[in-house]
Amino acid sequence: MARSGKVTVVGAGFYGSTTALRLAEYDIFETVVLTDVVDGKAEGLALDMNQSRWVEGFETTIVGQTTGPSGEGYEVIADSSIVVITAGLPRKPGMSRMDLIETNAAIMRQVAENVARYAPDCVVINVANPLDEMTALAHIVTGFPHQRVLGQAGMLDTARFTHFVAEELGVPVGSVTTLTLGSHGDTMVPVASVCSVDGKPLTDLVSAEKVDELVERTRNGGAEIVGLLKTGSAYYAPSAAAARMARAVHEDSGAVMPVCAWVDGEYGLSGAYLGVEAELGKEGVRKVVETPLTDSEKALLVEAYEAVKAKQADVKDL
Repeated sequence: MARSGKVTVVGAGFYGSTTALRLAEYDIFETVVLTDVVDGKAEGLALDMNQSRWVEGFETTIVGQTTGPSGEGYEVIADSSIVVITAGLPRKPGMSRMDLIETNAAIMRQVAENVARYAPDCVVINVANPLDEMTALAHIVTGFPHQRVLGQAGMLDTARFTHFVAEELGVPVGSVTTLTLGSHGDTMVPVASVCSVDGKPLTDLVSAEKVDELVERTRNGGAEIVGLLKTGSAYYAPSAAAARMARAVHEDSGAVMPVCAWVDGEYGLSGAYLGVEAELGKEGVRKVVETPLTDSEKALLVEAYEAVKAKQADVKDL
């Protein structure tokens, strides 16, 4: 198998380390770099992952590197074509994603400055919360074109919606099609009108009340896990979503995925990062794909846009 290129994951917590391992196990990259500010953490995890290569049958090399507050160690990310930013504090029970904004904004600024310095041609995939605002800040700090900075949101939320529908109906997840747009938060827009099971509309299979319940559980999917874990947040499903996005970029696949991307006239909306479907390739977002929406779904998307645009306008000052 031909392997090529370097991908970096910034942050070696549960989310980042799991993402790095998923990327390595694809066996399509020459190198996966994992960085962290905790001395020796990234190096230790990389050593452990590398020792799994023979068992799992992949040849991608994982490199761990401790980084410092003034950018020490970031030279290891040079020539990365993709950088996945997971660095930041996770939520605790009772916290919203927005409660993290000031702390994670400071972390994002430091990371994004070094990404721009050492990997100026990369595509940035942000997963730090609050997702929409931190993606906008990554764009501002790096100065990269909008298409080369995107966020992971809809992939995860759609995965959760799909699981809940499959669980409710007792069917394979592969038979279920769902979609979420809008924000990665309170103004998330699960698009029930395009949801189906084996090609049959979801609304024909369950009551409107049940659809509303599934939608609400999807909106609160992350908080439900945080409440159960008590000392952490989700990382298995989020890392799977981020890794798939990185793979689509690396392979220049043109895959259409729900992500956080810049809108510039689509749906009549402009000037903000928003959860939409987009075609991904080596330059990041090739184009935003407009999904047919009902009037009520369009109204919810506009509501989400107005909410995230207002918050993103303030993020430059954080």
